[in-house]
Amino acid sequence: MNDDPPPPADVALVFPPHPAWVRTARETVRTLLAVSHRPELIDTAILLTSEAVTNAINACRRKGFLTPVTLYAGWSDPHRFRVLIHDEAPGMPTCRTPTTTDEDGRGIQLISYGADAWGVCTHGPGRGKGTWFELGKR
Repeated sequence: MNDDPPPPADVALVFPPHPAWVRTARETVRTLLAVSHRPELIDTAILLTSEAVTNAINACRRKGFLTPVTLYAGWSDPHRFRVLIHDEAPGMPTCRTPTTTDEDGRGIQLISYGADAWGVCTHGPGRGKGTWFELGKR
């Protein structure tokens, strides 16, 4: 018999590509993990969410896309927490090594180091791409 409570329902948050929404995305993920009684995942999840959302917003703004960004977060199984950020801006995020003087370019690198699994996909709802990551045991 498994004494773990079932994870709560998944959440989706749709918002315009504006930096003010990064905080709301972080707080959405924080709240979902708090009510799931998984505080050990919170710090990493909100850091990686912040990076993925910022990347999506920046891609939309650089390319003049005003279509919404969508955050999906939830449990792929009772021990794996997944976050996917979808945007419709063209191009794919890449993991690069910024110089010490670069002011950006570390987001995907942080996601690759901090997540238990991660990737970028082009299938799913609508045009564009989704950057996703997972935390927790497989």
